[in-house]
Amino acid sequence: MPIAGPPLKKPLELAGILNLGLKTKPDEEVLVSPRRRWTWRALEAVSNRLAGNYLGLGLLPGDRVASLMPNRTELLIHYLACMKCGLVAVPLNYRYMAPQIDHALEVAEPRILLVHEERREDLETSRHAGRLDLGQIVYRDDWDTGRSAVSPFESLMTEDPANWIVPPGPEDPAIIFFTSGSTGVPKGVCHSFETLGWIIASAVESFEMKPDDIMVPGGSVSHVGGHHLSMMTIAACGKVVLPRTFDADEILPLLRRERPTKMWMLPSALYALVLEHGASKEDFASVKACFSGGDKVSAALEEEFTALAGIPIAEDYGMTEIGIPTVSPPTALKLGSVGPIGPGYRASLRGKDGREVAVGTDGRLWINFPGNMVAYWNNPEATAETVVDGWLDTGDVMSVDSEGYLWFHGREKQIIIHDGSNICPQEVEAALLEHAAVESAGVVGVQNWLHGENVRAYVTLDPDADVPTMQDLIQFARARVGYRAPEEVIVLDAMPLNATGKIDRVSLKKMAAEGRR
Repeated sequence: MPIAGPPLKKPLELAGILNLGLKTKPDEEVLVSPRRRWTWRALEAVSNRLAGNYLGLGLLPGDRVASLMPNRTELLIHYLACMKCGLVAVPLNYRYMAPQIDHALEVAEPRILLVHEERREDLETSRHAGRLDLGQIVYRDDWDTGRSAVSPFESLMTEDPANWIVPPGPEDPAIIFFTSGSTGVPKGVCHSFETLGWIIASAVESFEMKPDDIMVPGGSVSHVGGHHLSMMTIAACGKVVLPRTFDADEILPLLRRERPTKMWMLPSALYALVLEHGASKEDFASVKACFSGGDKVSAALEEEFTALAGIPIAEDYGMTEIGIPTVSPPTALKLGSVGPIGPGYRASLRGKDGREVAVGTDGRLWINFPGNMVAYWNNPEATAETVVDGWLDTGDVMSVDSEGYLWFHGREKQIIIHDGSNICPQEVEAALLEHAAVESAGVVGVQNWLHGENVRAYVTLDPDADVPTMQDLIQFARARVGYRAPEEVIVLDAMPLNATGKIDRVSLKKMAAEGRR
């Protein structure tokens, strides 16, 4: 039998996500950062202006609007504006380089791009960023400091629009998040206003969000984690404290000044916080619950954090295609578990024969949920492979215990998860193969308790070429794929191949495990 979560009555109406806060506490703060503070009334007004002015540019409901932005309150305002007027938000990973940007733009076909000023030079090497129908909207951090030169984004936020806003329909597309698939080709995960509304409604209940909660979503709001955590807090009439970065220099002052009740961070960022000599138990005095996801929380991190903060880390499990189906409840925590299945979700753990496995037995996780993605954008073949009879195949291996708690045991996919980011081995291999001395390359993830997995590359070299150093190859790859570059490169005499003549990553994984220190 499938594992069923508690019933969920209805999806959240995203276009009216601010309505309850406007009605109950219009002049209280809802969104703050080290630089900006917004009340419910101010947030409603600025998002309305931005929505109307977006339409004034010639954008129509259903048009895609891409963004290449770091964590800023203005990015959340951008999402709210898109929700109000039926535009489809297309967040791009801020660490994307030109090839990844071009792929996303080619798939989603946005008409316009919101971009931070510091990334303009990077876009000059992009094939598509300069050819968008309506061009680019430039954002800069100092737009509100009284400079005489007004940025395009400032004008859209501050000038009164002449266009009426028509709320979108539930089945209209709302957002396209890009993620890496097991084949290494990034796919655009499309959610409608209805499916995204189901995800946010479920998250409100799973994270037990209340109107007096103050949440620090310690993840990028260009990714599903930071996005969903922020939206669920707003939906629950809580307050979002948005960090610009996720290091101790940013997080600790926020904890001390804003006194949040809940926080969420990647395991690697939490560990860095634990190691920060300036952190004390008093810094976490207001925090009632700390959540973490995107990777496994190690026993060492759990022990160190609990000793410092006085509370355990509650793990969750999420996926771009399905939202956040499990959250470990802080009041009924099982260390190491990702928690029970959430409201509105149904889960099925299946063996290789497609049949459900017994309690305590590993199986592949399938999810049935009204908030499952609508489709991979413009990719019906991949959609049909992933969604079968309303059930979505996550490709992740879990087990369930007698109390309904799920336990994550690994990924069947080849994607490397480093600090919560998906890294495609084929992209890294392709970058290394551009080097004149590299004949073949195989890339795998090596387990690391701090980062989840580190990227290790195995290469064979052309005997007639000048022999590069490991650091030479790392820098060469970094110039092409940025943060996806390997942490180490090992030279082999011969590359292991499988029966079809392809790189045998299973053998490379075994080599990595045997040689791991």
